[in-house]
Amino acid sequence: MNTPISLLLARFKLDRPGFSLDVDLDLPARGVTALFGHSGSGKTTLLRCIAGLERAPGGRLSLDSEVWQDANTFLPTHLRPIGYVFQEASLFPHLSARGNLEYGMKRSAKALDRSALDHIVDLLGIGALLDRRPEALSGGERQRVAIARALAVKPKLLLMDEPLAALDLARKQEILPYLERLHEELEIPVLYVSHAPDEVARLADYIVVMREGRAVAAGPLTETLARLDLPIHLGEDAGVVLDAMVSERDAQWHLARATFADNPDAGVWVRDGGHALGHHVRVRILARDVSLAVTRHTGTSIQNILPGVVAELANDTHPALALVRVNVGGASLVARLTWRSAHDLGLTPGQIVYAQIKAVALIG
Repeated sequence: MNTPISLLLARFKLDRPGFSLDVDLDLPARGVTALFGHSGSGKTTLLRCIAGLERAPGGRLSLDSEVWQDANTFLPTHLRPIGYVFQEASLFPHLSARGNLEYGMKRSAKALDRSALDHIVDLLGIGALLDRRPEALSGGERQRVAIARALAVKPKLLLMDEPLAALDLARKQEILPYLERLHEELEIPVLYVSHAPDEVARLADYIVVMREGRAVAAGPLTETLARLDLPIHLGEDAGVVLDAMVSERDAQWHLARATFADNPDAGVWVRDGGHALGHHVRVRILARDVSLAVTRHTGTSIQNILPGVVAELANDTHPALALVRVNVGGASLVARLTWRSAHDLGLTPGQIVYAQIKAVALIG
């Protein structure tokens, strides 16, 4: 088996009044890595260190075998092969969208060729926007042009600092499908800063959970979200994201069955999104939408009832509440219930239960 290329971030330390950054990470060089945490957790500072916009003395950064920073080296930002997308699109107002893209290409000796740029333009759906100036574009359109400009320099690493934070909900929903298309097509690593669980659930393959300038957890998204020991809580958004495949369709009731990648014998019925059979999707199941029973119930409106085994119980944010991780074959679900309910059911690790899933979000 070939050893995967990795993006190594090590010994990044910064000390400021009221804030410090201290991280040591080894990240995959394919897919989207989300830097997730509340405001002030250090996400953007870490991204700026990677970009070379912040200098952390004694730090080390390398992409594969290419060292960008160590004890003897500090590659300035303009020499790092990165694309950077900020919260605000920051397009040049006197240039058209096309002019902004061409500006990005001119600042790189290894810019995309015309056909590759045309492909990015198509993926982001901005072909009809190229002759417009930024003031004639919506917020979502401006951000798509900004992403295309960042990719026009043919970066080895794409950095995105909360690119949807400045958009309203409608514009955010407009741009997310385009980001998903990029996720499927891009071969370069993407570091995506966000404090929004829904964005992370849709886009990330790997997640780094930041708290007070430190990475308190890092790992594949599906595994990390199912952990109950993280010192950060997602509140009402606690839950899991599972890789799945559309395996069956019930045309009469407009439903589709998504079977879990880790356990093809298990799956859930969801609203039919029109995906072809065999199409890979993600399903997001929130802890608040999962209840547990020790016997299988009948005569219920809940369509998704899966047998599983209790793996772990942990405290939630309120002392009345518990989080319970349940193994369903190779997949994990998390349920939120009161400790009184857990006591009444006699829940203990190893116990067989039935997970009753009240709602499932199909994403991707």
